[in-house]
Amino acid sequence: MKLSATIARYLLGIIFVIFGLNGFMHFLPQPPQTNPLAIQFFVTVFSSHFAYMFFSIQLIAGLMLLSGFFVPLALILLAAELVNILTFHATMDPAGFLPGLVATVLWLIVFFQYRISFTNLWQPTSAAGSNDKKQ
Repeated sequence: MKLSATIARYLLGIIFVIFGLNGFMHFLPQPPQTNPLAIQFFVTVFSSHFAYMFFSIQLIAGLMLLSGFFVPLALILLAAELVNILTFHATMDPAGFLPGLVATVLWLIVFFQYRISFTNLWQPTSAAGSNDKKQ
């Protein structure tokens, strides 16, 4: 299982480094959008330069995954990215849903290896909050 999680981590890192860099360098061809809402969404996101923020997050988190440093932080950052990717494809571009689904499966495999790092997220209060109540 550890080998498959390591392979998934590298694949996920490569995917997000490539797509993060593509947001800045535009080396991958983009298929034309047919949904008018998707076109309006992309025009707004790119003309406002909001896209640079999520391309930066993709690039940085991808590099974290490839380096092996701060992998839990990279997983948290990419979880938000994946929710946005899946939501966009579910609502505006169902034909492009498969790559986001593949990235989500890879994310889940890596998350399962690092799940111990996230145990405190499922506590109703933080460790600091529980100390305040005891005093």
